[in-house]
Amino acid sequence: MKQTVVRPRLGIQGPTVSWLDPWAEEQSASIMRTGTGSIVPAQDPTPPPREFMAVMRQMGADFYVHHVVPGAAGHAELLRDAAACGMDVCLGNEYGNINGPHAEGTNRFDVADADVTEAAASGRLMGLLYDEPEHLQINAAQYRKDGFYPHWGATEGLTLAQSQEAVVAAIVARTSHFRRLLENRGFKGADAPLVAEHVFPVLFHAHARGGMDLCPKIMKESFQPLQLSTALGAAKQYGKRLWICADLWGPDAGPWFTRTSGFPGHSPEEYASALRMGYWMGPTHLFAENVDVLLRREESGFRKTEFGEVWEEFARKYVPENPLPWNHSEAEPDIVFIHADDCNYGQNERLYGNRGLSAGDEGRSVFQVWHLLSHGTIPAHGSCMHIPGFAFPRHKLKADFPQESFPLERGVPLAPEKRVHPLFYPMNNVLVYDERVEERQLGSPKLIVVAGTRLSDETLSAVRRRAENGAVVVIASWLAPEGWRTSGRIGEGMWIVTDDFKDDAVKETVRPFIGSGDCWRQRFGSGEVRMYRGDSAGFTLDFEIVRSNPR
Repeated sequence: MKQTVVRPRLGIQGPTVSWLDPWAEEQSASIMRTGTGSIVPAQDPTPPPREFMAVMRQMGADFYVHHVVPGAAGHAELLRDAAACGMDVCLGNEYGNINGPHAEGTNRFDVADADVTEAAASGRLMGLLYDEPEHLQINAAQYRKDGFYPHWGATEGLTLAQSQEAVVAAIVARTSHFRRLLENRGFKGADAPLVAEHVFPVLFHAHARGGMDLCPKIMKESFQPLQLSTALGAAKQYGKRLWICADLWGPDAGPWFTRTSGFPGHSPEEYASALRMGYWMGPTHLFAENVDVLLRREESGFRKTEFGEVWEEFARKYVPENPLPWNHSEAEPDIVFIHADDCNYGQNERLYGNRGLSAGDEGRSVFQVWHLLSHGTIPAHGSCMHIPGFAFPRHKLKADFPQESFPLERGVPLAPEKRVHPLFYPMNNVLVYDERVEERQLGSPKLIVVAGTRLSDETLSAVRRRAENGAVVVIASWLAPEGWRTSGRIGEGMWIVTDDFKDDAVKETVRPFIGSGDCWRQRFGSGEVRMYRGDSAGFTLDFEIVRSNPR
């Protein structure tokens, strides 16, 4: 059978601290363009708009992720320049989230309908990117300071399950509005989706169920296999496209071109590995955040930084020379992890933006499972680095260098052993599904682990049948009915009930399935990518691409 070669579309996101918006220079000078809480002056002169668009195209980008400047008068010139350079445009809402205006009762900025239809009429609109909606649902006071207004609306007074449904309903309302807006004007709404860009590995399933495509950020402060296994599972379960954002903001510092503290917070070598890692996940789109780190604008024109050289090599050489034989929808797990997504990444409170809800032991069991599946390398008390136990080198950089001293052409000399963000953690072909997953969606996993706060009756029955048919199921005792709380063999498989995923008996049960501690596997149909430490600490990756005959 001939395999279909799938090439993701490649993009670059616009500037935040380097230069002002070339199409709205005056307006962008007067707003906060980062989440730092202050207006950061531009570091480079503003480039001519057409020249800026053209240089991104020359570097191998197919599309431009544009930060919509609140109050800017339309995007006609931007769209003309994009068309002239053969680029498409994704409109992003980050600047509006930071500055307002906000949709009533929320901290969310929605791009104006007129701007959406103008972009659609140009033929260049490819989507609307919602910046970190899961973060702003939970941490609602991040930008808007006049009250607590979660991104998708208030959930106060609701139960955990009701809070989830309220968030999903709000997402459905927004995706439906956007689809109707385009289709009523003769455009195909599905061709320009709403995209949820996540910094935390939570709410992927809720956004997908609500109709949004998914965009996990890689690098940043994430544990990469956890972030990607969760996003892949949500996209597969709900039939959504997978975008990937290679986010250069991060925790580390070092002797590389640095725009400001934490930007970039990853080395050029890590960036090169991360782009390849994201590529082999089979996304439909992959883009860099942000252009500031790829280019310097000088009076004589643009100059690529070491990060720009990495990006161009990836886009112009690596991608063409390494055709992708699968896409993300073909992901097939050997291990399925099922849990209700209570949007807790380790803060243990404000679940779904509800200040009356906090995580108990049942909710925190999810972290224990990740600790178990990763051979103990991912902490047992959270799912990203914004938890106790991590100190970021970028904080010292911020303390030591005033803002006006940036950019630093060669960064700061920091010993590699002081960096905290590796890419590698061992994981053996895991996908994450939520508590509503149907039996037909499970695939053929050898191991199923069920944790978290709740489970639908249908999913419980499906998991029980899989054990009877040969799978090993490890399930939290509080999720099993009283008659199913005895561990042992059932049918052709095993049914293991536990009160504690740190228990030695559980570790022995899963040991044959979690692979070795030196490999991270992800399988797609009849092929798979295997990733290994490219250096002793795993800041870079080595890749092995395995293509086998269909089963």
